[in-house]
Amino acid sequence: MARAEVFTDEQRLRRIEAVTDATLSRLDVADLFDELLDRVRDLLRVDTAVILLLDARAQQLVATAARGLEEEVRQGFRLSVGRGFAGRVALTRRPLIIPNVTASDVVNPILLEAGIRSLLGVPIIARGDLIGVLHVGTLRPRRFTPDDVRLLELVADRISLASRARASSLDQAAALALQRSLIPTELPDVPGLELAARYVPGHACGVGGDWYDVFTLPSGWHGVVVGDVSGHGLQSAVVMGRVRSALRAYALVCDDPAEALTLLDRKVVHFEAGSLTTALYAMISPDGATLRISLAGHPRPVLALPGRPNGLLAGHIDPPLGIGRQHPCRHTTTVDFPPGAVLVSYTDGLVERRGEVFDDGVDRLLAAIPLAPAETVTATVMATLDTEHPADDIALLAIRRLPERHGTA
Repeated sequence: MARAEVFTDEQRLRRIEAVTDATLSRLDVADLFDELLDRVRDLLRVDTAVILLLDARAQQLVATAARGLEEEVRQGFRLSVGRGFAGRVALTRRPLIIPNVTASDVVNPILLEAGIRSLLGVPIIARGDLIGVLHVGTLRPRRFTPDDVRLLELVADRISLASRARASSLDQAAALALQRSLIPTELPDVPGLELAARYVPGHACGVGGDWYDVFTLPSGWHGVVVGDVSGHGLQSAVVMGRVRSALRAYALVCDDPAEALTLLDRKVVHFEAGSLTTALYAMISPDGATLRISLAGHPRPVLALPGRPNGLLAGHIDPPLGIGRQHPCRHTTTVDFPPGAVLVSYTDGLVERRGEVFDDGVDRLLAAIPLAPAETVTATVMATLDTEHPADDIALLAIRRLPERHGTA
């Protein structure tokens, strides 16, 4: 068996500097992993180095980067936590050394075929959570030292930082792509109506569960939706996408907004357990003169009418979607939508502010809405309600029925 090496303080310092080099931070994650593995092989004088990251849902380690055992990555090798060498490291969350590898120590035949004789593995931990395993191996028997373990743990710490950044970047990119695909960049051209909308993220991740939607049904009625899935980030955006698609499907088979939301509630309770969603679903008649609306835990929209003070649309606010009550009774309210009227629907991020009651924000909104073209309405509302730094996501949708004489406000 190879003799353990003894390092001076200067040698130890150089080893540490090699894996904490600031220039490494300029690399993207894939290149960083490869560079760290190359340096580890050189510093520890080992033949193989592998990073396996945890698939938390499957509770499996996935070969992500390798030097000397690249076949693991090419074959998409996976290992359940608790099985084999890396699985034991993951399960115990402690370093593990195997001086003489036998078939009973490993479950990956690639290790045996490569002739690995000694192994050292350490867990990769981020904020107390296991995110993977880093291990190295030699083709000759080797006695790994405490210095070797400490160096490998230092590398694992560097990998954990990069992995967190990678996961955050991937989640944000995926959520942005999803949300951009689901929130209309252009609203449909509906005869007799003007439409305008705004979406503003309230968090650094730039995405959440708020959305708006407008579509025309086979009957000629127009569907209007504004909704809010609790939470932020990729998971909320994913749930939002599923809820949005489901509501569109139910709208095709339901002539009553309350009935569509009842079906949607059952879907959310069964398939999106733990998600809380509020939604406004309105139907506008083909001639634009009638509104039918149902609210699932969602704020009442504003209905601005010519010659009258702005007011909240009368209607019953039913329970949100996903709370698990047995078939709550949902209501549909029918109101007139005369020429020149404006309907303004929104999510609570538009009016809620820390340290004040919800109604104060609603009062500001009521005072801010002009009887004007829809684009003017949304611009005025966003400028008036201090939306530059929202504490929550904001979705805003304004619909104006054109006056009898087009071109006049």
